[in-house]
Amino acid sequence: MANEENILIPRDLADKLSKRAKNKGFASLSNYVTYVLRQVLSSIETDEKKQDKSFAKEGEKEVKQRLRQLGYLD
Repeated sequence: MANEENILIPRDLADKLSKRAKNKGFASLSNYVTYVLRQVLSSIETDEKKQDKSFAKEGEKEVKQRLRQLGYLD
């Protein structure tokens, strides 16, 4: 198996996740939690990439103007 790390979560959360894992057909709670975390991280990374692209599009001139307005540049 791949390298693994144990993570502690509250019992009530583990119970809820375990029920969902069974309902979704996952073999174990660990498999389900891994799946959910990968989905969440993928979504976060996609959002961050979109933010990075929009910032890059603003251009250096617009950024400097905003910094001047905020008092960071003279």
